[in-house]
Amino acid sequence: MKVIICPGIHPPELTESFVAGLRLGEICQSEDILIVPGKDYPVYSGFHILQFVGDRLPTSPPAHLPTYPLVFISFSAGVVGAIAAAAAWRRMGGTVKAFIALDGWGVPLFGDFPIYRVSHDEFTHWSSALLGSGEESFYADPGVGHLELWRAPQTVRGWWVNREGMRSLSSAAEFLTMLLQRFEAANRFIC
Repeated sequence: MKVIICPGIHPPELTESFVAGLRLGEICQSEDILIVPGKDYPVYSGFHILQFVGDRLPTSPPAHLPTYPLVFISFSAGVVGAIAAAAAWRRMGGTVKAFIALDGWGVPLFGDFPIYRVSHDEFTHWSSALLGSGEESFYADPGVGHLELWRAPQTVRGWWVNREGMRSLSSAAEFLTMLLQRFEAANRFIC
């Protein structure tokens, strides 16, 4: 399983802080984490994100099918490009284990793979759900700044909402970490 991180349009230090805040190195091997460099690729472009992923992951001949299941974690403008890249990866025959959108406000999120939303406040959570609520979600309460959600998910407290609408207190990092651990465990079980 590979984790594809699609940041928004912001300084790269915020993404480094996000990865550290999630402690991704404890869940995944470093070679399994691919961060789309926003300075080299327009993060809002599904074509460019797919190109970035394709350049780094092997395909299997003769059909050149994608060989790795992917988890996309995207933020802000990166949600636009990442959802298009995830859909294209599926059309190419690849597996998308999950798609996680952090503050993808206004972006329709639909696909034949599990989708999860994380929002910086309750209004964004509620209004984004009109364009696809996903499997489970999280929203900050009290609300935090848009960039704060990405910079320090471990400090953002709020509500984890399951499919039935039941809520439990959590942090954004706890929500995301649990999802990643779930996907990684399922991946080991399948292999």
